[in-house]
Amino acid sequence: IGIIGRNGAGKSTLLKILSRITEPTTGSVRIKGRVASLLEVGTGFHPELTGRENIYLNGAILGMGRQEISRKFDEIVAFAEIEKFLDTPVKRYSSGMYVRLAFAVAAHLEPEILIVDEVLAVGDVSFQKKCLGKMEDVGKQGRTVLFVSHNMGAIRTICDRGFLLGSGRLLLDKSATFTVDQYLRISDDQLYVREWDNEFDAPRNSFVKLIRTAVCDNAGQMLQIVTTDTEFRIEIIFEIICSGASVGVTLLLNDTDSSCIFSSINNSEPNWYGSFMPAGIYRTLCVIPGNFLNNRTFSVDLNVFGMSFTDLLTVKDVLKFEVQDGINVRKDYFGDYAGYIRPDLLWITERL
Repeated sequence: IGIIGRNGAGKSTLLKILSRITEPTTGSVRIKGRVASLLEVGTGFHPELTGRENIYLNGAILGMGRQEISRKFDEIVAFAEIEKFLDTPVKRYSSGMYVRLAFAVAAHLEPEILIVDEVLAVGDVSFQKKCLGKMEDVGKQGRTVLFVSHNMGAIRTICDRGFLLGSGRLLLDKSATFTVDQYLRISDDQLYVREWDNEFDAPRNSFVKLIRTAVCDNAGQMLQIVTTDTEFRIEIIFEIICSGASVGVTLLLNDTDSSCIFSSINNSEPNWYGSFMPAGIYRTLCVIPGNFLNNRTFSVDLNVFGMSFTDLLTVKDVLKFEVQDGINVRKDYFGDYAGYIRPDLLWITERL
């Protein structure tokens, strides 16, 4: 179960109540099964004890016997990658080492309920992937994982069910994908056009200044509704301040969980790419075909570069827009399409 919501929604408080760290002011909690929690760095370990001693201490707290812990011991140490520091007091561990050992203990000592907060963000990327894989395995074994995260991609990938919290209340309890999509829809302001009328506010340097970016139709009109079958354009209007500059543009299209879907550079543009440009105002367009993007919310990052790909300007989240479902391309399928793109590919079937 993925638990999501804005900061202050009550996610961590809920986990602390379920872990019996905090008592509820009203109501009660009923838990069936052995619970292991990984809430924040420092929870559950005694700082003066070594890594080895803390593994046995945590197992005892979970109600496991010494033989049962010993059977899992080598697996825990291998997963945590702390063999060299096993007999060092954990107060000397870095935060990353601490989290690796804490997660390894919590996941391998076979609790019926595993509670994990955003603490995994402390670890390095490869270890985060390993943790997510382990959590997925725990869920497939029929045990319960409660996972709080701001990483919407991880929630979509490993969770079956999603809870959306707001102001301490449950707002939505649906599939993880549906819950994430609804959360992103209400939490992201759409930004189909951005103009800088005041030249002092505009992103600029001594060579180039941005004037406007927009999501447009083929006639150059701003689009507020983009469907999966719509061809549309990302329009960038900029001013070359001093003659003789050579300017290129890179566009990055991202999902709202900051996953880059693709990047495109205007080096196939036939008129001005690689040329010295007189001072003046220019428009460059990136045409995105219909039947390419899936129904999702996307954001655009923009990079303007000079000669030898020297970075001149980078603007994050310069546009945010939603691609809505184009019903006429669905034919007879009404379920969800996975992924960020939904290309209309050619299929051929013949009898052999």
